[in-house]
Amino acid sequence: MAHILIVDDDEIVAELAANILIEAGHACGWVTDGDKVLQLLKWRRPDLLLLDQDMPGMSGRQVLREVRQSARNYDLPVIMFTAIQGAEDEAAAMYGGAQAYVRKPFDRRFLLHTVKLVLHSREGRPAHRELREVMEYNSGRGREDGFVTRAV
Repeated sequence: MAHILIVDDDEIVAELAANILIEAGHACGWVTDGDKVLQLLKWRRPDLLLLDQDMPGMSGRQVLREVRQSARNYDLPVIMFTAIQGAEDEAAAMYGGAQAYVRKPFDRRFLLHTVKLVLHSREGRPAHRELREVMEYNSGRGREDGFVTRAV
């Protein structure tokens, strides 16, 4: 079971995705805009972020940029979730740091498969460390604590 946070300005789509993921055994919640998700991420880190690319106010791309620049959430798995259909938009999302891209309207099986693939790709990795800890280790100050990193 994973804790998945859905960010979508369309509450019907967010609820539909959440219901599908809950039926598959995941814990889900959703917020409707980018500012809210950034506030929520300060309080709790989910296992996966399902992020709408095109939202009013702060776009999904802007949220993704903020997440990747965050010392706490830089390695948070993100699936972009959008009705935008262009290959350029998909490439931009992947270049921006998303692990996958699901187009709306989405197929239930494809959504579940993509979530499973992204979560599975994280298995076996070292536990999440804040960026500060990684930087201390890499500079030679944190080695006595037994913290081990590996390149993937």
